[in-house]
Amino acid sequence: MASKLQEEIKQTRPFTSIEEEALLNIRRTSDQLQHYSQQLFKPHGVTPTQYNVLRILRGAGESGLRCSEVGERLVSSDPDITRLLDRLQKQKLIRRKRDAKDRRVIHTLITAEGLRLLKEMDPIVNDGVKQLLKHMSREKMTALVELLEEVREGLPQ
Repeated sequence: MASKLQEEIKQTRPFTSIEEEALLNIRRTSDQLQHYSQQLFKPHGVTPTQYNVLRILRGAGESGLRCSEVGERLVSSDPDITRLLDRLQKQKLIRRKRDAKDRRVIHTLITAEGLRLLKEMDPIVNDGVKQLLKHMSREKMTALVELLEEVREGLPQ
């Protein structure tokens, strides 16, 4: 009997291993969640990664963060964090300032407009996440979180 994933991707041959099937299930699910997120954020003019940056900077407070620190905290890595921040600055959602003690260091801070956008979007995002996963019990959600953390722990550094 074919698995749900085999049916979805119209694969007629069995997977070569359960590990392959598990990995492809993770990738397929990730892709569909990413698409859902993009549609949720699109009306607000930001991407899921940009929203993540704004949340990181809101949490950093008035001192802000260096570019590299923002990159380290992202949920999804972005190799060109500078360009990502440039786009947010053009939208007036963040600002940058030089460190008073070391002029080579630039801190990135969220603006009032960025905070306003987050305040508008947070309930929409929270409701969207709840709607997306409402079919799963708390026990299953906890198990899923633990399993995904275990997968990441086993990845080579």
